[in-house]
Amino acid sequence: MRILAKPVMSALLCGLSLCVWAQERSSDRTASALRPEASGNHGRKAERTIIADDGLSVIAAALDPKVRRYAGRDCSHLVHAVYDRAGFPYAYASSDDLYAGVESFQRVAQPQTGDLIVWRGHVGIVVRPSRHVFFSFMSKGPGIDDYESPYWRSRGRPRFYRYLQNADCTGCTSVSASLRKNRDDN
Repeated sequence: MRILAKPVMSALLCGLSLCVWAQERSSDRTASALRPEASGNHGRKAERTIIADDGLSVIAAALDPKVRRYAGRDCSHLVHAVYDRAGFPYAYASSDDLYAGVESFQRVAQPQTGDLIVWRGHVGIVVRPSRHVFFSFMSKGPGIDDYESPYWRSRGRPRFYRYLQNADCTGCTSVSASLRKNRDDN
């Protein structure tokens, strides 16, 4: 079931975000994993994965119509624009590159709100893992779907990735600057 009507999608994402926020607010915020620093990087901050509240920022950014308009017509550009708007920049990567793994994300076994869900050739953002709901660019535009539906299961087993804060962002491009320019022009 694909829901593509903008008002319905926005209301559903808002409702789901509030449900997720309430559920995850009661969970332990210390579940963030710390990656050990390499011995030569004493001046760098330790990389850690984002927490559940950060995932809600990603979902909030997905609701911004300017992000969806700027992101063009494919899933990887949409996801990149959403993460940038939420304050989590990374060097643009195609869905195939994300599937293989990139520096800015750590693969995780259990997804949380705001994590990437990636198949070969497609990427989205987990909205509500308990209901298998994700947001992405679908055949008719941005929308949500159930990643356990027959169509997505036929694409193979997805991988889940969580954003690493303080990761080196060599090659990052800012979508936010373009969004600000578009806002100022309108």
